[in-house]
Amino acid sequence: MAQKTLSLMNQQLDALLTGETNLVANMANASALLKTSYTDINWAGFYLYDQEKDELVLGPFQGNVACMHIANGSGVCGTAFKKETTLRVANVHEFAGHIACDSASNSEIVIPLIKEGHKIGVLDIDSPSLNRFSQENQAELEDFAAVFLSHIDTKA
Repeated sequence: MAQKTLSLMNQQLDALLTGETNLVANMANASALLKTSYTDINWAGFYLYDQEKDELVLGPFQGNVACMHIANGSGVCGTAFKKETTLRVANVHEFAGHIACDSASNSEIVIPLIKEGHKIGVLDIDSPSLNRFSQENQAELEDFAAVFLSHIDTKA
């Protein structure tokens, strides 16, 4: 089977994270790369899963201030995490249970981060525009998450 060709952004992420094992440092640089690579977004970052409290906790990000705690199954982030599937929401105001951390956000994409059965959290990206994220964006961002996860040691 032929290996998939990664976008330039995902190749940059792979190079950026090679040799670095610190999760926070990797999340910080990954969110900065997203914020500078994508236009028309106002937030890009991570929420980490706290298994003891069964909630997502704010991690490294680029953008406006954000909600610090999201219950598993709540809002777009919590729902994507609970269902273990990417959610691409064209209009967050039409999403039942949407949590408005930033009133300027109108569309959102959330990719769950799970490696070898270990639930790490989610990658979350918001835009002030409606219907900002295409199917192509989703595929690229799912690849981005896969590259990111390839650099994460779940045994540490």
